[in-house]
Amino acid sequence: MPKNDYIVGLDIGTKKVAAVIGEVTEDRKLEVIGVGTAESRGLRKGVVVNLDSTAAAIQKAEEEAELMAGVEIDSAYVGISGAHIKSFNSRGVIAVSGRDRRITREDIRRALEQSKAVSIPPDRDILHVIPQEYIVDEHEGTKEQPLGMSGIKLEVNVHIVTSAVTSVQNLRVCLERAGVGIEGIVLNQIAASLATLTEDEKELGVGLIDIGGGTTEVAIFERGSLWYTAVIPLGGDNFTNDIAVGLRTPIPEAEKIKKKFGCMSGPLLDDQETIEVPAIGPSRKPRILSRRLLADIIQPRAEEIFRLVENDIKRMGYEKSLNSGVLLTGGTSMLEGIEEVAEEIFDLPVRRGDPVGVGGLLDRVSTPDYAAAVGLLLYGAQHRKSGRPIKDKRRGPWTRFKDWLREG
Repeated sequence: MPKNDYIVGLDIGTKKVAAVIGEVTEDRKLEVIGVGTAESRGLRKGVVVNLDSTAAAIQKAEEEAELMAGVEIDSAYVGISGAHIKSFNSRGVIAVSGRDRRITREDIRRALEQSKAVSIPPDRDILHVIPQEYIVDEHEGTKEQPLGMSGIKLEVNVHIVTSAVTSVQNLRVCLERAGVGIEGIVLNQIAASLATLTEDEKELGVGLIDIGGGTTEVAIFERGSLWYTAVIPLGGDNFTNDIAVGLRTPIPEAEKIKKKFGCMSGPLLDDQETIEVPAIGPSRKPRILSRRLLADIIQPRAEEIFRLVENDIKRMGYEKSLNSGVLLTGGTSMLEGIEEVAEEIFDLPVRRGDPVGVGGLLDRVSTPDYAAAVGLLLYGAQHRKSGRPIKDKRRGPWTRFKDWLREG
């Protein structure tokens, strides 16, 4: 990848669109140089329901990131999520070609193609084919490609992620209207895992739970590979609606209360602590209520989501794969006390996933709600082949001054 190349991660969520611009420096480090956000109004549970609103949010986040970075966005790695995402494991088996029975890149390609020879409905597209392990002549599997090894039979286990064709098409239309090309579409769990999970956690076995605005996305890693992904159709919006109903306050005010005061019940919660709750209707005065009442509304919803995730993991037989515990990410994971609730449900160590692996403006993206956006940068750094830089249109004296400092 050429020096001073740029990569863009675009996380299009139900509540927020985040655009993050990264620069690959001369010493091949990835530094965040621009961040932009916009309120998302055109998605429901991760699926586009209003093209114009979604395109406008993308454009606003894009322009904010461009202004900060001093570059013009041409294309981006785009995150995708939602209840339309389906995944499964598959296996490809081939006979090794060639007289000397040495495995070639063509053999590996054929094995991967064979793994995709499954019945997929015409209304679905394959997003990812992720190799889990390669097996040569039924010997123990390895993550590494067995290139050059001798063998008669080559097997590969893969995790296949599919999406609804129409959902991807609508997303493409929104990006086209916003003037952003697509370098790649990446499952949010994969992106978030790159920014938050360590290789040791993936090797021993870990569960990632990304609680977004409309959905909760799950991923199970074991032996260094992705083995299971799922989507639970509940998320941060359900917390907000619960607060609006329970405290009898407008939904926009409930969202503000959730972000500022949201917490779970616990011994550290002060019974005397109060919050001001706006009433519904212009003539009614705000009420002063106990913060513990807010916690009593929020905690049952968190328990419900974690129970659904736990039941799903047990149903698929992965409950013994979480040797490193569980990682929480996404905006809702920032609620106070949610880690303790998850620990009680799963009976496992739980930590919150703040993104790592990048430099630059790290303080702007160091919270779990930026995990997917930062992960998209890391994914781009790993997979980009063209090395095609974004159009560099430095603007204004401040960006020229930054260039002068960099060159000096």
